[in-house]
Amino acid sequence: MTATLGIDVLVVGMGPAGARAAAEAAAEGASVLGIDRKKRPGFPVQCAEFVPAMIDQELSGLDQVTRQRIDEMITFVEEGAGELKPEFHGRMVDRAAFDRLLVGRAYAAGADIRFDIRPIEITGDGCIILETGEIIAPKFIIGADGPRSRIGKAIGIRNTEVVESRQITVPLLKAHQATDIFVSADIPGGYGWLFPRGDVANIGAGVRAEDRLRLKEIVETLHARLVDEGRVGAEISACTGGAIPVGGMLHPAGKLGDVPVLLAGDAAGLANPVTGGGITSAVISGGLAGTAAADWIAGDTEVIDDYVVELSALFKGSLDHAYHRRRELIDVFEAGRAPTPDQLRQGWISYPAYWDERTLKSAEALAAA
Repeated sequence: MTATLGIDVLVVGMGPAGARAAAEAAAEGASVLGIDRKKRPGFPVQCAEFVPAMIDQELSGLDQVTRQRIDEMITFVEEGAGELKPEFHGRMVDRAAFDRLLVGRAYAAGADIRFDIRPIEITGDGCIILETGEIIAPKFIIGADGPRSRIGKAIGIRNTEVVESRQITVPLLKAHQATDIFVSADIPGGYGWLFPRGDVANIGAGVRAEDRLRLKEIVETLHARLVDEGRVGAEISACTGGAIPVGGMLHPAGKLGDVPVLLAGDAAGLANPVTGGGITSAVISGGLAGTAAADWIAGDTEVIDDYVVELSALFKGSLDHAYHRRRELIDVFEAGRAPTPDQLRQGWISYPAYWDERTLKSAEALAAA
């Protein structure tokens, strides 16, 4: 075996969180190696590809990877008419191109990025043994390797609640500028969606893990409904799916021996437990983690605690709120009942009832349920 020495920062996972982390750490002067088990950036696409407008505060140059702009959200509760939320702005991106853009920026900053790399062991002292027999011995590790993070598992921090999703891509027959959301008792623990991408649309659904065997039928039913309405075509050009963490923010820091470890993006549980959205929080947390790693290498040992505090300040409040709203609906399903339309509205972000703190169950009440 050959040890790879002299690596300041190892970033595991080259999605939006990892690529941003690698870019920021390298830009600050650290020697950075980023690895990913995928063969190329962004493939397979496991994302509905919508990002809210606030992403523009973090990243420039996104027009080149944008398929179309989004201006509104329309929510369909059960079989009712769509209910409009105006001024809901964002982008539908080409996720593969988006990931390539961020990886390219990491390269440009001086990071060494390698794909098709598979760790077979993470040792207790922070070494990563690859299937090639090579050993990577970093001074600092950033885990950005998704909802089932091996880095997170190695430090004893794991997502325990996930939603399973399935998505198809179909022709879009009528131009559309909104994200369409379908909430129903028939989609337990999640929701359905139609997200337009120019001349095609992503149609999908997410459900609690125990209902994942129903996903194919749920998405087929939604697709058929939209075909009957003349909105989309019947031909399916792509199919994908994956897990989304919905348990809320995890403690995003730990150690392997003397090697500090920070988690970012889905590995840190930063996806919204209600919407599943996590690209913006991945980019933000990746940037903060990369900067913290470079500063630690430069001698600032307080940056670990600073990262935890800053991530909590940015995300924990909203993620806790979303987690409680999701658990309220899960409690209804687990009691063997179907949620009412009003309960479904209270569980979705476009309705004032969702944001009303007075109707929110306490953490103690949820724990007792």
